Amino acid sequence: MKILITGGAGFVGHNLALYLHNRGYTVIAFDSMERAVSRAYRKLYDSGVTVVHGDVRDEVALSAVVKSVDLVIHGAAYVRSDESFNKPREYIDNNVGGTAVVAKSCLEYNKPLVYISSAAVYGNPLKLPINEDHPTNPVSIYGLTKLMGEHVVKLYGNFGLKYVIVRPFNIYGSGQSEEYAGVITRFISRACRGEPLIIYGDGLQTRDFIHIYDFSRLVELIIERGPYGEVFNAGSGRPMRIIDLAELIRALTRKPVEIVHAPPRIGDIRDSWADISKAKKLLGFQPTVNIERGLADLIDELCVEKRSPPAKTSA
Repeated sequence: MKILITGGAGFVGHNLALYLHNRGYTVIAFDSMERAVSRAYRKLYDSGVTVVHGDVRDEVALSAVVKSVDLVIHGAAYVRSDESFNKPREYIDNNVGGTAVVAKSCLEYNKPLVYISSAAVYGNPLKLPINEDHPTNPVSIYGLTKLMGEHVVKLYGNFGLKYVIVRPFNIYGSGQSEEYAGVITRFISRACRGEPLIIYGDGLQTRDFIHIYDFSRLVELIIERGPYGEVFNAGSGRPMRIIDLAELIRALTRKPVEIVHAPPRIGDIRDSWADISKAKKLLGFQPTVNIERGLADLIDELCVEKRSPPAKTSA
């Protein structure tokens, strides 16, 4: 099967591309390279994944690739909640407008679409854990654009588009750049440098962290089983307090860094973790990477200390 991944040089996109390529799929990574992860292109190239430089809002360029594949995974998006408040027009244009172009092209060429949305569509939960039927009430422009993208996909679904919507919670793993990273990569990077870990708020807020391997496996199950018209949460199903995450990273890095609290950020959600029973039931999905193992692997990648070679001694 030949698969197109938009945003294929981003953190999620390039890891997903490499995973599917290693599983025997033919993969094309389509990316504007505007916010591509450092070294992602080289990893894709070295692995034999085809990379196409293009913007998803360019209907002509996108359609030329869509018509040549069997399925499209749309992950291209601006993803920073804080930035989205300062650049609402750019986020709506890229995230919503780009999704409209992708959905339209998939419908025209009769290609199934897997849309990578976000748990940000839920906003502050009314109940926990959050299942797919939970009301959507995003608290950031980013979350709003992801929800609008879902509505665009569903609209085209009324005209025959085959689609599945995936709502990932907090994905982490190899290749996550610090600039656009989640809290895990920021904590690890700061700990490795001996800098304080900054927690916005009291640290009692909870998040659901899913390793990129488990997320990629979930997407593969969707590709294999194609339950079109469905929405799936992508998470571990286990909450973790941010203060506990900071303490665990401090212990795993063996860096006695200070933990500092800062004021809460606008658009941050208090508590969030996924009910993944639907993915378990319909797809047979089961997370396999626990947080300790996932963090340890990432620490090994990010905390490589550059040591000077030993001094030469004379005989």
